[in-house]
Amino acid sequence: MTAPIPFAQWLQMRLTAHGFSVGPIDGIVGPITTAAIRAFEAAHGLPVDGMADEKVVTALRSSSSTVDAETAAAVEHRDPPEAEVQKIALVGNTWPRQSGVSAFYGAVGTNQTRIEVPFDFYLAWAKSTRVKTMTLHKKVAPSAERVLQRVAQTYSAKERQNLGLHLFGGSLNVRRMRGGSSYSMHSWGIAIDFDPERNQLKWGAPKARLTHPDALAFWQAWEAEGWLSLGRARNYDWMHVQAARL
Repeated sequence: MTAPIPFAQWLQMRLTAHGFSVGPIDGIVGPITTAAIRAFEAAHGLPVDGMADEKVVTALRSSSSTVDAETAAAVEHRDPPEAEVQKIALVGNTWPRQSGVSAFYGAVGTNQTRIEVPFDFYLAWAKSTRVKTMTLHKKVAPSAERVLQRVAQTYSAKERQNLGLHLFGGSLNVRRMRGGSSYSMHSWGIAIDFDPERNQLKWGAPKARLTHPDALAFWQAWEAEGWLSLGRARNYDWMHVQAARL
């Protein structure tokens, strides 16, 4: 019989699955996990006390893989012609297509490591909580470090704040795609989200903040390493960049 998962780890896994990343699933309920609990409570209309009481646990047990009908309709027919997608200048590394990520990266949630973020970085849902590292797959971690170094060199702190590049929406997150049965690219630690509040899933240009011209150097830094922006490719989910082709 499989041993039960310790409650603290279960708590962290469910918070992460609901989109409230706690960083590494280490079973330690520290400041980042507590901040995620408080943000989850606020989002679900529960008393905000940072305590994993019965109501919080019940809410965490609910499905996290749903998407509202309006969002589904908004993104269903937004794909541009495939010829336009192929014009995006993905160079440097050749990452696998989404259909081949398991063969290339292995099982979800495995082969992970941490990288340091070379500028001030904060949880998007708890903006006073600083994050110094993020968890990524070992195969993509060096590439992501190079990109973040380039971003630090390209943009001033004020410019990063204006763009929302200082707001972390999550990296490793073992969960199914919203509204689907396939695993999200976050499940392998090969995707990163920035400023989800101003780059919501169904928002396209010009509403999403990272569609604006001052974000171009940010996207080019990722594309120079072979990473793909769903926003640039499909005009939705502009918060998201991944080390996998479509």
